[in-house]
Amino acid sequence: MACALTSLSVPSSSIRQAKASLIIVKAWTNTNTMAATPSLVQYPRISFAYNSVHNRRIDPGPVRCLSAITPELKTTLDKVVTSHKVVLFMKGTKEFPQCGFSHTVVQILTSLNVPFETLNILENDVLRQGLKEYSNWPTFPQLYIDGEFFGGCDIAVEAYKSGQLQELLEKTLCS
Repeated sequence: MACALTSLSVPSSSIRQAKASLIIVKAWTNTNTMAATPSLVQYPRISFAYNSVHNRRIDPGPVRCLSAITPELKTTLDKVVTSHKVVLFMKGTKEFPQCGFSHTVVQILTSLNVPFETLNILENDVLRQGLKEYSNWPTFPQLYIDGEFFGGCDIAVEAYKSGQLQELLEKTLCS
């Protein structure tokens, strides 16, 4: 979820003087709150920024967060990932991957003779942005096994090398 401060009333001179300052911003989000895209969700407060030179707390006020996933998109994604045993959200298609990472995961799944569905995230920007929030994973491809997010290319490669991916897929396809 992309968040931005709506206000921060700190004099610029204070920031320039604070050579050893550390600013920490943390948003509390309610995962049950789904808002329409593009929507603004206002959360009560964020944590504070602390200026170590002047030894005072800086309260930036409320945070407004843009949600990339609508309730309709979430419902659709839930249906897609649960209606197929293995789903790969990727750049391109099975037959014509548009990135090396997507190609690698397709090769792994193909070598294991696993039936899998693919969705080309390059065809729909709303899908691409919503998936990042849905999985809480910023990159593609995204592999879902038995309705659960498994990981991206690096995780799939490591699990393939260790044999864990094949074991999980065998259990999933036999159930």
